[in-house]
Amino acid sequence: QVQLVESGGGLVQAGGSLRLSCAASGRTFSAAGMGWFRQAPGKEREFVASISSSGGSKYYADSVKGRFTISRDNAKRTAYLQMNSLKPEDTAVYYCASARGSSEYYTKPNEYVYWGQGTQVTVSS
Repeated sequence: QVQLVESGGGLVQAGGSLRLSCAASGRTFSAAGMGWFRQAPGKEREFVASISSSGGSKYYADSVKGRFTISRDNAKRTAYLQMNSLKPEDTAVYYCASARGSSEYYTKPNEYVYWGQGTQVTVSS
């Protein structure tokens, strides 16, 4: 059983920054790619960013490219999402997930095996 626990969400003004963390336990963390998704009220869950198992390759949705940075620390079994220049449209529940393989190219929810419970990010205008 894998457990993923997100933290770091909150309320921030437009233009501000937040750093989300995703702590993992129960599986060989370094063997799997990791991803971040988000879901706004009334909308489908959408891909935000992903990172390969080694951390050497990353992939971003166009909507966050240049503003968000995904990273991981395999020694700490933790993945991160640094979010800068936040916009009101970034408001959503953010989820981290563990992929079915080691690649960074998993962008669909059904390509991920384990999910965290989510953390709320609210960006005020």
